[in-house]
Amino acid sequence: MHPFSFTKVSDTREALDAGRRGGRYIAGGTTLVDLMRETVERPETLVDITGLPLREVSVTERGGLRVGALVRMAEAATHPKVRTLYPVISQALELSASAQLRNMATIGGNIMQRTRCTYFRDVTAACNKREPGSGCAARVGFNRAHAILGTSDQCVATHPSDVAVAFAALDATVHLLGPEGERHVPFLDFLLKPGSTPHREQALQRGELITAVEIPAHPRPLKSGYLKVRDRQSYEFALTSAAVALHVRGGVIREAKAAAGGVGTVPWKLSTVERHLIGERPSEALWAEAARHAADGAHPLEHNGFKVELLRRTVERQLRIVGGAK
Repeated sequence: MHPFSFTKVSDTREALDAGRRGGRYIAGGTTLVDLMRETVERPETLVDITGLPLREVSVTERGGLRVGALVRMAEAATHPKVRTLYPVISQALELSASAQLRNMATIGGNIMQRTRCTYFRDVTAACNKREPGSGCAARVGFNRAHAILGTSDQCVATHPSDVAVAFAALDATVHLLGPEGERHVPFLDFLLKPGSTPHREQALQRGELITAVEIPAHPRPLKSGYLKVRDRQSYEFALTSAAVALHVRGGVIREAKAAAGGVGTVPWKLSTVERHLIGERPSEALWAEAARHAADGAHPLEHNGFKVELLRRTVERQLRIVGGAK
């Protein structure tokens, strides 16, 4: 680990001042500290923001849900409003990590975490995300766990967050505070696909701070859930996952939200699947037909072609679990 300075702030003004000077924000530190130990990350200054008042979970005036950036994953997962309104979020959080990590890690830190690609974390390997222009060892190396959607010639690493998949499905918004004031960024625009700049992973401006994630109000009743497929049931990252939310009224699907994890360079919104569901009546045939589009546009690599069919089956299964059939 390289030497660094450490400062603790007590209000947002202090935090923004430190961030503008190049400080890196830290709360739970469950990802950043690991990367510092591996010398992947080498910040000169860490800014402890755990004293900021960003720990509230609240229902918005329009009936949505606002989760403060410093709410612990465990707190969010067990919060009555989260469990009642959006069980997909609770389930994604509980499947994310061990209990010890969930007790430390924050919502803001979770969506800011960097990829678990082994080549990114091996400082001897070529990685455009870590060192732009050095190449992508994963494209010609062992790439079983890598992305099949949203990839580029520069990067094929997956985004590791589970709850980010739920946020993507539910069309969440990220609230930011920076030197220029407040901004609200749609979640689907906040995490960036690699393109030609894989080292730029979020739509953050210098010194900006995540203050909350807001889920808009959705029609009630809204049934939702999260399914994660992995190599083992204990703490492990997803090979594929599916976040699904459905509003059914009068026997017809009036609103459908779906996204996938473990297969994309960012949480992957399944817009085509959603379109196939809206206006239809739940049935086994509908789930199968809609799920066939889950992997549209996929570009599998040498070792991860199995993810195409696995993704389709995962989405079909979760549609059946959430929506049932007649």
